[in-house]
Amino acid sequence: QSGKVLGIDLSEGILEQARKRMRESVSSRVELQQGDALALPYPDASMDAVFLSFTLELFDNPEIPRLLAECSRVLIPGGRIGVVSLAKKEIDPLPVTLYEWAHRAFPVLIDCRPIFTRRLLEDSGFITLVHKEVKSWGLPVDILVAEKNRNGGS
Repeated sequence: QSGKVLGIDLSEGILEQARKRMRESVSSRVELQQGDALALPYPDASMDAVFLSFTLELFDNPEIPRLLAECSRVLIPGGRIGVVSLAKKEIDPLPVTLYEWAHRAFPVLIDCRPIFTRRLLEDSGFITLVHKEVKSWGLPVDILVAEKNRNGGS
């Protein structure tokens, strides 16, 4: 097998926790580094896939398109992005409304909020291949796989 798994996080503390877990079970093909997702330290068109799990909703709304543009930049044409995130609805069920209130009241404790994941990806030029919704703690969660435009643009 060839290839690598590259991980990035802004927090050195989170990276150290991941490194401790990796020592126990993960291969040497995994590399972790500190960095900013809004300025990924990777060359253009250097990745086959990007995976974001409960990440997009940590960013302010104006930053999300910038983050998705960075993901598109590092993906090869036809590369895929996988995203798992809390899902926002046109009309939110009560658990989402309560969760959003808690996020506004206690942003340090509840640091993410539901977002319109599919719309954000498609507005950034990605083509949705798979979209599934599941529930976690009564909250809707989007699971998406989308593809970068094969012509090179996102």
